[in-house]
This record gives sequence, C-alpha cells and structure tokens, in this order.
Amino acid sequence: MAAVASETEKISNLQTAVAGLDQISENEKSGFISLVSRYLSGEAEHVEWSKIQTPTDEVAVPYESLAAPPEDLEATKKILDKLAVLKLNGGLGTTMGCTGPKSVIEVRNGFTFLDLIVIQIESLNKKYGCNVPLLLMNSFNTHDDTLKIVEKYTNSNIEIHTFNQSQYPRLVIDDFLPLPSKGETGRDGWYPPGHGDVFPSLVNSGKLEFLLSQGKEYVFIANSDNLGAIVDIKILNHLINNENEYCMEVTPKTLADVKGGTLISYEGRVQLLEIAQVPDEHVNEFKSIEKFKIFNTNNLWVNLKAIKRLVEADALKMEIIPNPKEVDGIKVLQLETAAGAAIRFFDNAIGVNVPRSRFLPVKATSDLLLVQSDLYTLVDGFVVRNKARENPANPSIELGPEFKKVANFLARFKSIPSIVELDSLKVSGDVWFGTGVVLKGKVIITAVPGEKLEVPDDAVIENKEIKSSEDI
Repeated sequence: MAAVASETEKISNLQTAVAGLDQISENEKSGFISLVSRYLSGEAEHVEWSKIQTPTDEVAVPYESLAAPPEDLEATKKILDKLAVLKLNGGLGTTMGCTGPKSVIEVRNGFTFLDLIVIQIESLNKKYGCNVPLLLMNSFNTHDDTLKIVEKYTNSNIEIHTFNQSQYPRLVIDDFLPLPSKGETGRDGWYPPGHGDVFPSLVNSGKLEFLLSQGKEYVFIANSDNLGAIVDIKILNHLINNENEYCMEVTPKTLADVKGGTLISYEGRVQLLEIAQVPDEHVNEFKSIEKFKIFNTNNLWVNLKAIKRLVEADALKMEIIPNPKEVDGIKVLQLETAAGAAIRFFDNAIGVNVPRSRFLPVKATSDLLLVQSDLYTLVDGFVVRNKARENPANPSIELGPEFKKVANFLARFKSIPSIVELDSLKVSGDVWFGTGVVLKGKVIITAVPGEKLEVPDDAVIENKEIKSSEDI
C-alpha cells in the first residue's frame, strides 16, 4: 500500500501547491492536476503489437478517390462558411536563431509564414464571398508579440482571433512539486503542454462557443510552419458529406520521415501510433517503409460539436508524452499531449492519404533553402512547386552549423542557388555562395577547417565533391 499512499500524497501535496499559483486559471489548475494524476497512475495504454492492423482504404482514404467539390461558386461558399482555420502558433524560432514567434520568420519574397497564411485565406474569402476566420493558438511565449504583429492585418478581408493555450507549471522530478512554487517566478517555471491542449483551450477560451454561434462546423488545425497546409475544399466536402468527426492528413513515408507517427487500425478503431509507444524489439519494424507506409502531417480537420462533447465529458485522454528538461541545474518534467492522438476518441474518424505537397514544413534553414529556391514560386500566398522538376521528391539538404541561424544562412548566400536538378547537397565548414550558382545531381562542399571557401558567381556544379576553390 505504501506506493499507493505516496502517489496519493504526491497528488495531495501538488494540489495544495498548485492552488497557491495565482498566475493561472482554475481550468488550467484542474487540467494540470488531471494530467499529472493520469501520469502517476501509469495508465499509459500499451499497444499489443499483434493486434495492430494496417489501415484499409476506408480508414486511410486515398486523396484521389475523394469526390470533386461542387463547381458552383454558391455551393462552395456554403461549404467554406462552415469552416474556421486554426494555426498552432505557440512555437518560438529559437532553433533557427530567431527571437519571437516562429511564424514571423521571412519565408519568401519578404513574406512571413503569417503573411502567407493571411493572404491565402483572404484570397479564398474574396473568391467565394465566404467568411473563413483565422484563429491563432499562442502560448505565453508568443502571445504578446503575436498581438502586436496581427495589428498589421486590421484592414484585411479576414477575421483574426487569438487565444492562449494552457500554461502549466514545470514539475520538479525530485518531489513532484511545481517549480514556480519554489521561487522560480519567471517564464522558466512554466511550459505549454503540447498541441493536444488545443481542444480544451478552444473551449476554455470561449472561442469554440463563438465559432458554433457563427454556424461553423469544422476547424482545420495545422502547424503555422507547414507551408503546404492550405484549405482543401475537396477534403472539407468529403467530411461534411460523410459526417466524419475527425480527419488526419497522412502522406507516404520517405526515409526522412521514419520517426513520424503513423495511423493504424486497432481493435476496430483508427489510432495514431507514435515511436515512443513502440516496444524496443519492434522499433526497426516501425521505421520500415514497407509495413508502415504513411505518417501524420499534423494537418487535422475536426468537427466543432464533437470537440465540445468530448471536452465537456473529459473524454480526451490522449497518450502522455513526458519531456524531461533542466532549469538552472534542477531536473524538471513537462507532461505533454499531441492533437493527433485524439483521433481514437472521435466517431467515424478517418485519415486521408494526401499528396506530399501538403506537407512542407520549415523546421530548419535547410528547409528554408528549399522554399526560397527556384523549386517553388509564390501564387496568391500559395507555395507552388516548379513543374520543371521531374523527381517527385525534394532534394535532401544538409547544411553545417555555420548555416543554422537564419541570419547566418542569409549572409552566406548572395542569392539562393538553382536546385531544380539537385538530388542532394551537403555543406560543411566556412562556405559562402555567390549569385546565380546552379547545383545539380549530388553535390558535397567541404571547407578545410580554418579556411574560407567561396563558390563564385554563376558557378555550375554537377555531381561533384568540392574541398577547395580549385575543385570548382
């Protein structure tokens, strides 16, 4: 009984400590206690490997098989008026050396992620005479900056709403007490609990009721850094006609995506299988492209009434992702959830197997190189792939640490090289690129330590390994 008592004691002590934190709401306090209780009870559901089935086309519906949406503008307007778009905007651009929200990094032609999102929805609203609003779910890290940034869109033909996801205290691993109650009053004492928090936060912020009162039925949720996550009328039309409460866009796995979560059929329901849930002896099988052919893009379409029903019933018990961190030498724990894991709680949930073009995330400067190059053009805020590229896959690009920060990346390219015929590029060391450079096939450029290597203007490099300027 001792273990049970200590678990009860931990929760009791935690409740007392959390009650004294006046920086967060009662909803946040109860959500946090509930998450920690679930974690301590070890209720994590273990997946029985033998019961996993590959989803059929009924569950992971091929995009090509979806019916074409109505051609009539008025009928399309009716469909779009049922939709709201929600972008997950809680992330900072720190990994790319930026301060503030990641969505304000310039992606192309001086436009930021957020600019492109606004232009896309504006052009939809203009074309069909509909009113698709944009919601931005911020974290306490991005809230203030985002409010300032959205002011510039006040004259746009688009309603923008912002709300904050929950703010939870980091847990000190030693005694399971919240870090802020130990005097860590700054931002380091807190964390946003992952994008699975989007559902309760929509309800708690009052935004869900507001959307329902406007006649909205579906919300399209996507990462703000995924340039391929644009409104797709064909998918929306399918969900409305088939009364699907939840749809996850999946796309065929390549070797670059082996760690991504995949959709499975399990005990008669569709669910997300993440690498963290896979028993060690099956990890290689999970990573193989043969058995698990698709992965989650985190483009999600969800019915608003279903969100309301499940949140009010406290039924969304998504798998908990423990994320250990260290703050000033103190070991802490963040408990997080992912929005994709909610799929198994919704009725008539499906995946749609979409073209790769709907998954174009910018996680690092190597991705920025792709989207700023001649591989893409910009049309009405949409990033469109160059038809001149015959290979359906994008080139694989590895840039060394010298290129990691956006400012350094931009400084090292006088102009972004042409890469339409590139298969792979690997750059390491102190390398600088002139203007009008063309890269083709497999290219490796390595500067000798301590030496600067400049690729001259208008150089054409094809299937070459370069270690000095003589090699060019």
